[in-house]
Amino acid sequence: MSAAPRRALLICNAKARNGGSDLDEIRRILRAGGIEPVEPPPDADCRAEIRKHAGAVDLVILGGGDGTMNFAAPALVETGLPLAILPLGTANDLARSLNLPPDPLDAARFIPTAEARPVDLGWVNGHYYFNVASIGFSAELAGELTAESKKTFGVLGYAVAAIRVLRRVRPFTVTIEHDGTVEKVTTIQVSVGNGRHYGGGMTVAESAAVDDGKLDFYSLEIDHWWRLIALLPALRRGTHGRAADVRAFHAQEIRITTRRPRPVNTDGELTTHTPAHFKVFPKILQVFAPEPVRGPSSFDLGTLGSRLFPTSEAPRP
Repeated sequence: MSAAPRRALLICNAKARNGGSDLDEIRRILRAGGIEPVEPPPDADCRAEIRKHAGAVDLVILGGGDGTMNFAAPALVETGLPLAILPLGTANDLARSLNLPPDPLDAARFIPTAEARPVDLGWVNGHYYFNVASIGFSAELAGELTAESKKTFGVLGYAVAAIRVLRRVRPFTVTIEHDGTVEKVTTIQVSVGNGRHYGGGMTVAESAAVDDGKLDFYSLEIDHWWRLIALLPALRRGTHGRAADVRAFHAQEIRITTRRPRPVNTDGELTTHTPAHFKVFPKILQVFAPEPVRGPSSFDLGTLGSRLFPTSEAPRP
């Protein structure tokens, strides 16, 4: 006798860049693999549907980008349901961090035979995040990007918006508390990463992983905006922590304060503001993924960036 099919709550964000993907083919692939999709009404609240179906399904399949995954995180943690991902967004940085197939149909084919693996979540002021939380340049960039520009221009939309934001970016002062130390620095951006990739091709740190039980911090303490362009190849590879004007460290808990409240960007969405209290919750969520990635992803864009913007990186003393 064949085993009964697993039931999966299938929710796809129609507003995602690739939200118009062929769901009929995705359904066929899932059913052929022994998974019966259960679909809520269009435009239903993702969190409410996950909580509603918690006792009736075996897993949740989310189609969308990083913002979709970020929004669903609290309900996934509460219910304990494992997550499978269909990358339908613009950058799909979480999918890249997990080394998932970038094509939605290939990702659907992967799900039926995949194993659920534990991953960490970052947390700031009560908000979970998968990839990175930022204050400064990236937060301003998140405010500049629109759903329409991401859908129209894709990852290129990040570059277009970044050029506009660069014209007005100004250094600001932050106080950083971690591991019993307090530091006051002037920066244009501080980032606290949980995963590996963010921002449409950037890398939090070359050794970062979504299941390593730590947060990866960096601060861009640069004098001129053009230095950010020079650092781009290193930011793509995750080697920027070696530069003399970049402060980088690992921690499990960090507090950031600023003279006036500043917005905090989590996975591309502005969700809170400073003062900001960051923590990592190790292995709090199960995600269907290949073996944990240790080292550069197969989809790393660092080589392209280094050809466009060659630079040297001086080690921090």
